[in-house]
Amino acid sequence: MTPLLETRNLSKHYGAFRALDGVSLAVSEGEFVSVVGPNGAGKTTLVNLLTGLLAPTTGEIYFRGQTIAGLGPVALAERGMARTFQLVHVFPALTVAETIAAAVVTRQEKRWRLLSALGSDRAIAARVAEVAAIFGLERRLDTAARLLSQGEKKLLDVASAFALEPEVILLDEPTSGVATAEKHGLMRTLIGAAKAAGVKAIILVEHDMDLVAAYSHRIVALSEGKVLADLPPEPFFADPVIIETVVGKRRGA
Repeated sequence: MTPLLETRNLSKHYGAFRALDGVSLAVSEGEFVSVVGPNGAGKTTLVNLLTGLLAPTTGEIYFRGQTIAGLGPVALAERGMARTFQLVHVFPALTVAETIAAAVVTRQEKRWRLLSALGSDRAIAARVAEVAAIFGLERRLDTAARLLSQGEKKLLDVASAFALEPEVILLDEPTSGVATAEKHGLMRTLIGAAKAAGVKAIILVEHDMDLVAAYSHRIVALSEGKVLADLPPEPFFADPVIIETVVGKRRGA
């Protein structure tokens, strides 16, 4: 079976510095794959390559068997791959409805319409309401994004990505800034929403190893721009060398 998303010998160089060096990985339908590693390991570079914000120096990226390297996030969204937008931080004055609508119009190829005209488009309004309900934001549609709690802002970030109707979604530290007690609830909401929306695979970039252990089918660890490990959770966390490299200490120590 052809993987949904695959990289082959993917590298990104900045002069003599190799931010990513020969990374090969594959994500298949039904998988939840976490990408972990210490600061400077290459996680952000990999995310930006996968989502088209950067073009690779060498190597290939395939989505459903077709090369997508450097296409850009809008073109990728139209093909069925999305990452969390974090539009809350870019456009804090937009309401919840307007933030979700910005993604909906991109998916529906109405991206040049003004937000002020969105209220008259029933199809867009219906989709916005549907997405908001999946994430429990239906009562906050008229609220400015900047007034949401941190947990609600995270939900809105991900709701915007889900509004693109992706087959693969990349969650870039969706629980950062969220209280520890709320993190598992947020992850359960995201996974439930993914299933309801027909998302076929999830890629998570996350520092919290408890979350990674709880929800991953596979864990890809990066170190100094290279793949250190690509394993299911049990053997991954049983290897003290891997854990010490990724988090700087043995898990649970």
